[in-house]
Amino acid sequence: MIKKIGVLTSGGDAPGMNAAVGAVVKTAIANGITPYVVKDGYKGLINNWIEEVNETFANDIISRGGTVIGSARLPEFKEVEVRQKAVKNLKALGIEALVVIGGDGSYQGAQKLTEMGINCIGLPGTIDNDIVSSDFTIGFDTALNTVVESIDKIRETAQSHNRCIVVEIMGNACGDLTLYGAIATGAEVISTPESKLTEEQICEQVTKLAKANRRSVIVAISEKMYPSADELAKKIQKASGYDSRATVLGHTQRGGSPTAMDRYLSVTAGIFAVEQIIAGKGGLYIGLYKNELVARDIDKTLNMKHKDVREFTDKIRAINANIKK
Repeated sequence: MIKKIGVLTSGGDAPGMNAAVGAVVKTAIANGITPYVVKDGYKGLINNWIEEVNETFANDIISRGGTVIGSARLPEFKEVEVRQKAVKNLKALGIEALVVIGGDGSYQGAQKLTEMGINCIGLPGTIDNDIVSSDFTIGFDTALNTVVESIDKIRETAQSHNRCIVVEIMGNACGDLTLYGAIATGAEVISTPESKLTEEQICEQVTKLAKANRRSVIVAISEKMYPSADELAKKIQKASGYDSRATVLGHTQRGGSPTAMDRYLSVTAGIFAVEQIIAGKGGLYIGLYKNELVARDIDKTLNMKHKDVREFTDKIRAINANIKK
């Protein structure tokens, strides 16, 4: 029977990470296993920033956003010598397995540690929803609600002043936050990495809406797709005549207390992860598939293809903007 396990958060923070950490801790204790937390992700492994925690710690963090145990990126973890130091620190404490909460990059490290004798289970913690082997990731629902609330408020001021507003949304090469947010708020123009519009196409669509006397227009774009949201707004204004502005939602999308759905996913996935460890399994990723938790090999999840959403995105664009193809 395994006696000690650790848990860490890696990569960008996401609401619900704390709930997942708490679930791992409480499930471990309920099964007679001593839980440890690793501070600041993989960096904490090599610096031995590892602490034993109790149920009180777990109960106090479920509603908090971000990650109380910290997160950090460590590209050097790809080097075997660095990982050997991490394994040495874990074995010195008698920690036999690890739950890693993060994204694809975090899972690569988890897979390598499993190959070195430390069974690792990955949980999908990222607001971007860019882990294709899971329908939804921990933090996505909370971030999406922030996006929707923000666009709703932007719409009110745009409507008041007859404006076009360009809203830049996070996603890190995944357009789910933008697409879902646009659907939920009725944004007229949508551009995502999976279905990108050129600046000229955006200007053309907004110009058509201006000729149709739309009182307000929301242009929802994913981050890192255009040189500048402000410059895009200026081009739209010149082409369409709309008084146009840009709003970059930025890191407001990362923060906040996790929604009920994110807490539910975090807690159930955390429990499921510990159950896999107790069963002696490692190198697995816990995902949500058709509303059920599944455990897949990490190697397979990293090579799964993204869904093609271009046709669906075009349909939403046409409906929201009422532009006939």
